[in-house]
Amino acid sequence: MSQSSAAWSRLRGPALDLFVLGNVAFLAVDIYVAHSTNRFANSLEWVPLVFSVVATPVFACAIWVYWRGDRGWSRTLGLLIGWVAVAIGISGFVLHLESQFFELRSIRSLVYTAPFVAPLAYAGLGFLILMNRMIDPSREEWGRWVVLLGLGGFVGNFVLALCDHAQNGFFLRTEWVPVFAGAYAVAFLTLAVTLPLNRSFLNITLWVMLAQVLVGFAGFVLHLRGILGGFAPELRENVIFGPPIFAPLLFVNLAILSGFGVFDLRGRIGANRQGRGLGPAGLEPATGRL
Repeated sequence: MSQSSAAWSRLRGPALDLFVLGNVAFLAVDIYVAHSTNRFANSLEWVPLVFSVVATPVFACAIWVYWRGDRGWSRTLGLLIGWVAVAIGISGFVLHLESQFFELRSIRSLVYTAPFVAPLAYAGLGFLILMNRMIDPSREEWGRWVVLLGLGGFVGNFVLALCDHAQNGFFLRTEWVPVFAGAYAVAFLTLAVTLPLNRSFLNITLWVMLAQVLVGFAGFVLHLRGILGGFAPELRENVIFGPPIFAPLLFVNLAILSGFGVFDLRGRIGANRQGRGLGPAGLEPATGRL
């Protein structure tokens, strides 16, 4: 095993937890901006914000203790935070749909309702916490679960990009880019999580994830230009009511998460071959058979 592979085998569990921690903290800012559009008209809109503010330092402590070897109360606390995040995500999903879609049940109400898949970000983060404590990071299933959850995020991101840009009828041609990019990400990650491990295909998938990062940063710049050139006299108003400033960065976020899983699966190919006693070409030394 190379030094880089050995380092990754030690760090993949803590790295995933730190990724989740950063997302939980950042969602506090995102939720505040999103729910400021209606000035937190429904008191339940404060729930995810309060959860992010409280859970961030608590989960940080749990991570520190858990990965230092104390798997008792810190594991239980992590599982509790994970299940609460899942509950908040699913509840928010239902509440967002109830805003218009369940009353009108039309494509128009689906497009112009509150972004109904957005709360599922909490559910996805919760499942990552649960998975990282229920599955040993040394197992191949760990990498496949990371890719699967990244795939779920890209499915939701595809729907968000399609619905958000449909609100203005794809006025700019560039608004189609995240839709097609999301579709490519979904296709490649679906194959990566279902097909047998193949180094060449996983390498291509990593390049696809890099392309998602570029799409995300480009979208962020375009959204930022729309905000800075907005019609409201105050920047705060343009941030709240203009293009969602953080939405394109979801491509970057999901690409990093999915890249974790794809990179992990790619690194297991050589280890699996050595574990089965196979030679460099994948041949059994005793029989010469594949």
